[in-house]
Amino acid sequence: MASEAYVAALKLLARRELSEAQVRQRLARRGYDDDSIDDAVARLRQERAIDDDRVAAAIARTQTTIRRHGRLRVRREIERAGISAAAARRATDDVFGGVDADALLEASLERRLRGRRIADDAELRRLYRYLLGQGFESDRVLAALTRRKRSIG
Repeated sequence: MASEAYVAALKLLARRELSEAQVRQRLARRGYDDDSIDDAVARLRQERAIDDDRVAAAIARTQTTIRRHGRLRVRREIERAGISAAAARRATDDVFGGVDADALLEASLERRLRGRRIADDAELRRLYRYLLGQGFESDRVLAALTRRKRSIG
């Protein structure tokens, strides 16, 4: 049964990079017992087929470059994959070391507005909540929205 769990895990990992917690969860859902899962995960870790640091870095890059999420949302997404808070912090710090966070925030704001102006205070509040949900720090969001509102009006 342990070798079956190992093969099943390899098939899962062939489709996409998964954290150790995700592999364990998916194997358990498929009905493998805890000992088989432990053996399979230990073997995969030894072969470096599972590496939570590598998965955390991949999630951070994807969330930043493709989804254009802020630091806090990126860290939450990594932790949601079952990766430790320390590994999530390291990966986030590495990725955001080479990213202009203000430019990322502006790009997210522009994508949301699609060239429109901020119509009123209600829309300003909605944008503020949206950008916080995207993982941007509140002080940066306020500064960006204030600049945007001042420039148009």
